[in-house]
Amino acid sequence: MKIMTLGAIGVVAGIVNGLLGIGGGTILIPAMIFLIGVEQHKAHGTSLLIILPTAIMSTIVYALKGNFDFSLSFKVALGAVFGGYLGAKLMNKIPAKTLKKIFGVFMVIAGLRMVL
Repeated sequence: MKIMTLGAIGVVAGIVNGLLGIGGGTILIPAMIFLIGVEQHKAHGTSLLIILPTAIMSTIVYALKGNFDFSLSFKVALGAVFGGYLGAKLMNKIPAKTLKKIFGVFMVIAGLRMVL
């Protein structure tokens, strides 16, 4: 049963990633925490590792259809790599309970921005 749950989480995250460009944080983290009991910090780190091959596959499909801006991607990626490093270092200093609250607030704000 656990393999089926893990596979279903992966399929949903992959579809959402390919369709909307999201999925790591929005699908994987809550699913790992609430459905399979992964610890908060480990769920965040694991989602990043999971989303890498998903993002690569989605990127290939988008690029083949011409829906990709290499110049823009490279410029933003430079900042994102630095920000990712800083964020990962900071995440390890934040208690799980606080991290969960920060994540929840971010999810609510992102959701409201999408519908308003």
